[in-house]
Amino acid sequence: MSSLKFAATLLALALLAGCDFGHSHEDGGHGEEHDHGATENTSGHAEEHGHGDAHAHDDGQAHGNEGMAHRDAFGGLDELDGLFEEDHAGATITFTREQQRQVDFATAEAQQRQMRPSLAVTGILKATGGGEAHVVAPVSGYLAPSDAPFPRFGDHVQKGQALLKIVPRIGGEVDPASLELALSRARSTHQLAVQELKRLEELLELEAVPARRVAEAQKEEKVARAEMEAAKRRLNQYRARPGSNAEAAAITVPSPINGKLDGVFVTPGAYLQEGAPLFHVIDTERLRLEARIPEPDIGRLTNPRGAWFEAEGFDAPFEIDLEKGDRMIALGSKVDPRSRTVPLVFEFPNVKGQLRIGMFVRAHVLIGEEREAIGIPVAAIEENAGQAVAYVQRDPETFERRILTLGIRDGEYVEVLSGLSAGESVVTQGSYLVQLAASGPQEAGHGHAH
Repeated sequence: MSSLKFAATLLALALLAGCDFGHSHEDGGHGEEHDHGATENTSGHAEEHGHGDAHAHDDGQAHGNEGMAHRDAFGGLDELDGLFEEDHAGATITFTREQQRQVDFATAEAQQRQMRPSLAVTGILKATGGGEAHVVAPVSGYLAPSDAPFPRFGDHVQKGQALLKIVPRIGGEVDPASLELALSRARSTHQLAVQELKRLEELLELEAVPARRVAEAQKEEKVARAEMEAAKRRLNQYRARPGSNAEAAAITVPSPINGKLDGVFVTPGAYLQEGAPLFHVIDTERLRLEARIPEPDIGRLTNPRGAWFEAEGFDAPFEIDLEKGDRMIALGSKVDPRSRTVPLVFEFPNVKGQLRIGMFVRAHVLIGEEREAIGIPVAAIEENAGQAVAYVQRDPETFERRILTLGIRDGEYVEVLSGLSAGESVVTQGSYLVQLAASGPQEAGHGHAH
C-alpha cells in the first residue's frame, strides 16, 4: 500500500472513531437529563412525553449524521481506492488483437542469459594511426593544368593516386636564353667528364694510373650529370609556367593513404606556397574508440574484456569483441590533469561506414566475469515516477503492469532482479499504447465505480 493510500485509511478510521465517541457522550448526557426531568416534574407526563419526542428527534438526527459520516468516510476511501487501483501494478489491462495490428507492436520473452558487468564511461571515435592524412604543397608554385577531373569533397582515393600536379616556382630573374645556355654548359661539362673517366679507366687497365684517380673521375662525372639534370629541370619549369603546354617539370602530389577526401582546400589554377594545405584524407573502414576512464576506476581495469557503446541517432549499441578480431590498443599511462581521466583505446571495423570520426559516445567497458541472469530487452522498460515498469502479456489480449528491480545492463539487454520470471513475455514495442489502454473504456469493467 502506498503512503498516500495509508494516510487516507488512517483519516477514515479517525473520522469513524470521532463519530462513536460523540454518540456515546450524547446518549449519556441525554439519559441524565431525562431522569432529572421525570423526578422534578410530577405532572409532567405531557412534558415528559414532549421531551421524549425531542429525544427521539435528536437521536434520529444524531444517527443520521453518524450514518452520513460513515458514508462520507467510506465513500471517500472507496474513491481513493479506485484512484489507486488505476495505478496498481497488478491491474489487468485489455489491449485487443485488432488494436495490436493497427500499431507497431512486439513482445519478447524473458530468458536466462549470460550478462556481462561493465563500467560506464564517456568516449570519442577517432581515426586509426594510419587512417588520417593531411596533404600539403611540397613546393611553391602553380597548379599544372590537367585533363582529369579536379578532386572533389567526398571522392574515394587510393594510396599513390595522383591528386594534382604543381609547377615549381623558379627563383630569381631568368629568361629562356640564359637557361638554355646553362643547360649547354652543363652538357659540355658532363661530356668532358665522361671522356676523362673513360680515358682513366683504360690507363688503369694498363696499370698506368692509380685506382684513386679513376674513383675521383667517377665522382666528377656524377656531379656533372646532376648539374646537367638540374639545368634541364629549370628550363622545363620555365616552359611549364601558366599559359604553357609543357608539364615535364610538374611535381605530382599523390594520396598517402586509401580513403575519402574529407577536405579540399585548393582550387584549380591557384598559386601555392610551400606547406599550404591541399587535402584532408581519412580512412573510416576501421575506427578507434577512446574511452575516458575516471581516475577512481582505473584500478578496476585489470583485464578489460571488450566494450560496447551507444551513439546518438542509432537504436542499437555497437559491440567491440576482442574474440572476433577487434583490438585493445592500450591503456594510457598518464592521467589528464584537467579531466582526471585516462584513455583506454580500442580499434574495430566500421561496419557499413555508419559511424563518423569525432562522434561522442556512451561507452561501457566490460569488466569482471559473466553471470547468468534473467534478461529482457531494454526497449521493454518504461520509467514511471522513478520506477522501472514493464507490461507483461498474460494472454493474447490481456496485459499486466509490473514494477521491476533491475540489475546490470549488457548491450540491448538489462538484468531483472525481481518482478518477472523467465518465460514471461514483455511488450518491447508499443508499451506506451498499452499504458494508455489502462485508462481507456475497456478498463472501466476492471475498475471501481462509486
